[in-house]
Amino acid sequence: MMRTYFLVLVVSLFFTSVFSQDLTLMTYNIRLDVKSDRENSWSNRKDFWISQIQFYEPEIFGIQEGLPHQVQFIKEQLPKYDYVGEGREGGNKGEYSAIFYNKDKFFIEKHGTFWLSETPQKKSIGWDANLPRICSYALVKNKISGNIFWVFNTHFDHIGKKARAKSARLILKKILKICSKNVPVVLMGDFNALPKSKAINILNSEMNDSKEVAILQPFGPKGTFNGFQYLKESTARIDYIFVDKELIKVKKYAVLNNSCNFKYPSDHFPVYVQLTFKSNN
Repeated sequence: MMRTYFLVLVVSLFFTSVFSQDLTLMTYNIRLDVKSDRENSWSNRKDFWISQIQFYEPEIFGIQEGLPHQVQFIKEQLPKYDYVGEGREGGNKGEYSAIFYNKDKFFIEKHGTFWLSETPQKKSIGWDANLPRICSYALVKNKISGNIFWVFNTHFDHIGKKARAKSARLILKKILKICSKNVPVVLMGDFNALPKSKAINILNSEMNDSKEVAILQPFGPKGTFNGFQYLKESTARIDYIFVDKELIKVKKYAVLNNSCNFKYPSDHFPVYVQLTFKSNN
């Protein structure tokens, strides 16, 4: 009798785990590899950066500012992950807003990239932006449960206020056009915009800021940009994860400020969330 009860319990726990709708995601501006960073150069921080991802094990994570060789390094060092996306200069050129996913748990049904401009179908600079900016997206499917969801990952311009507001509207328009109804959507990235800015207000009109709707108390520092300044408090929150208002609940939200020898692995802190999806089988 005891053996039967134990077997039922194990099976129950297995299926609860396997078919859970929980999902962990992270958005992370990894800081491009430039020699001018000196002691904070990618070569000095990349190993700790990898160990941070290995510890938290997000099932999906989006990066910004990843140059092709950085993206390739991440893929090689984290073999259970694969990625979709392209560089903002087109193909394998320029900075990526790549979406990495645990390939043991998920596969990608559709994916693409568009530019944040008046001509999103081709390489271009939009409005008053200083640089070409992109948004990469993917339709992700759970291999076991069959559940699907969309992930959008982007990096807004750091100069153009108009470009940031227009980029927000463009992405919302693209979500309506690309995504099927009743399929959850997550939008993440470095938006180069503070919470009360026009661009963030536009996004908040259609999606939830995960920090604002998290069930548990948000964890970590207020800001997400640290500028590699270990002794200075981070207050500028410019990295976000937005979620579907109807189909997603946010259980946990955190800004992770891990360091090693008084050095950060990037000039941004990653944002980490645990979400719960409503069933969409």
